[in-house]
Amino acid sequence: MISAAHAALIARATGADVVSCTPLGGGDIATAYRLRSSDGRTLFYKTAPGAMFPAEARGLAELAAPGALRVPGVVAVGDDFLVLEAVDAGRRRTDFFANFGRGLAQLHRHTHTHFGFDGDNFIGATPQPNPRCAAGPGVWAAWYWEHRLLYQLRQAERARLASRGLSRAMAQLEALVPRLLEGTDEPPSLLHGDLWGGNFLVDTHGEPVLIDPAVYYGHREAELGMTLLFGGFAPEFYDAYHQAWPLSPGWRRRMPVYQLYHVLNHLNLFGSGYGGQAEGLIRRYVAP
Repeated sequence: MISAAHAALIARATGADVVSCTPLGGGDIATAYRLRSSDGRTLFYKTAPGAMFPAEARGLAELAAPGALRVPGVVAVGDDFLVLEAVDAGRRRTDFFANFGRGLAQLHRHTHTHFGFDGDNFIGATPQPNPRCAAGPGVWAAWYWEHRLLYQLRQAERARLASRGLSRAMAQLEALVPRLLEGTDEPPSLLHGDLWGGNFLVDTHGEPVLIDPAVYYGHREAELGMTLLFGGFAPEFYDAYHQAWPLSPGWRRRMPVYQLYHVLNHLNLFGSGYGGQAEGLIRRYVAP
């Protein structure tokens, strides 16, 4: 249930008291509830120990700014809780994934001069470093290796989750990353950062709503890699995206190196069962 302290903070932010609190299922990290306030509003509330929610709130605000895709509004936030406008569920329109693909391309056209973000955040419960680095030829490959792939590997090695085979394969991959990503330089795009089927909702208009981001400015191919990792989205999504903003030739060949970041994160979050999948992605480029 909601704590008295959180209820008081929410009342201060909204000008209305919390009158009911209903538990919601799902979620590996936070405990979630649906709130109803005395002014009739319905809110989404989640809480967990730690200090991840201010970073999530900043990410949601950044995603909302371009107006490309719907993002829940932030109502109140503290280190250990977040309150958002509730999103009532609807059914997907027949053109849902086509609209989603076009909307994501529009979001990605919101670019920056630097890779990274205005602060570190989290991908799931894993810290995600986002140091600012000015874009330029070859910069993305170095930034992605150091602050995404190598960071996750070091986390796994410290937790003794990375096998010797995985560490050796990563050492081989390091020399190949600049060549794999060569010729794809473009301005850093605003990324959701963790876009898979569990991190969007469908609203009552049948349109997508982005939730649970791990926002940063990076190469948009990294976003597409995650969408393809766990079964992928419908073909219409990718067709519409490419019609709106085509990717560089050979983008499919680069998807495993972008998927690797998320599989390494799953290794750190959920254990050694993901080690073999991570090594398998590397072996697309590196012989045993």
